[in-house]
Amino acid sequence: MAPSWCLVFEMGIRKPQPDRRSEPPSRRASDAARSDSDADQAAADADQAAADADQAAADQDEARAANDQRAADADEGSVDQHDLGDLRGAGVEASEALRVTREENRASRLATHVARANTARLRAGTAARRDASGAARDETAKRRSLRDEAAEQPVAASDSPLAKTLEQVRVRAAAAGARAASARRRAAASDDRAAEGEASAARERARMEAELLSAHLDDLTGALRREMGCLALNHEIDRARRGDGRFVVVFADVDGLKRVNDRDGHAAGDRVLQTVVGIMRSHLRSFDPIVRYGGDEFVCGLGGVDHDVVVRRFEVIDRSVQSDVGVGISVGMARLEPDDTLDLLTARADAALLDVKKRRGSQRGE
Repeated sequence: MAPSWCLVFEMGIRKPQPDRRSEPPSRRASDAARSDSDADQAAADADQAAADADQAAADQDEARAANDQRAADADEGSVDQHDLGDLRGAGVEASEALRVTREENRASRLATHVARANTARLRAGTAARRDASGAARDETAKRRSLRDEAAEQPVAASDSPLAKTLEQVRVRAAAAGARAASARRRAAASDDRAAEGEASAARERARMEAELLSAHLDDLTGALRREMGCLALNHEIDRARRGDGRFVVVFADVDGLKRVNDRDGHAAGDRVLQTVVGIMRSHLRSFDPIVRYGGDEFVCGLGGVDHDVVVRRFEVIDRSVQSDVGVGISVGMARLEPDDTLDLLTARADAALLDVKKRRGSQRGE
């Protein structure tokens, strides 16, 4: 039969605890040392787990950085790999596929920036946990130091040399613990700064890319704004001069846009402009600049192709625009000459456009 105190415990009354004050001091010191050792081990395990998490996050960040670089390389290489002869016939599908690939690369790079910012936040949290485990280990070391100091007092009364030696050991241990704590704090601060720096850099990159797109792309059509478009056109002219010298500027004007605005409203006119740019983009190469030069005027630059190829390409664009929105486009073209600047080239294309519109007006009796 079980003792009566067991029955009382089983009925829900707490079992009486022995009075630990009656235990020998050596037993109490041993238990305290064991408790401190367990706490120190738990803190060390937490610190190691945090360190492993930080390393895993760092590895993920490195992999994402590599993916970002590969996407950038693919985007850079797509221009050189895309043959300029794709303007002819069946190359339209390949051109559109390349444009989609470059857009996917850009989306991938933006996603990578977001993922790296999340990783930076995780690493910041890990640094905080490592700091907390370091503080716990410091507290354990402090308790040990106090206990050792109390244990040394009886020894000091009977054996002064031994007490002095123990005091020196205690001082050295305390100094070593302080140095270790300082090192952990510096490491945690460094981790915090690095993580915050990476997160800040990721946010800044995303913000700058958004601002860059907003600053350089026309809000309505997605074509390049005039200032950025001129830079892109000059870049393509320089590329043409380093290559075979072939470059054609096309000045395009939407026919009858005012009639559309007057008849159907400006929202309908906006849809016409969006359609024109969309069709031009689908029939040109992904790296051919399309610039919104004025209200209904657009300038395009095509390098490495012959003039007659560009003429045929814009005839196709004109027919597609007429089929989609019921109005067409008029275009004037100018080929790059050895001493041309962008302004001269654009002015000749604009003059050619005016001649085209005059001929069309005389044919219609306008």
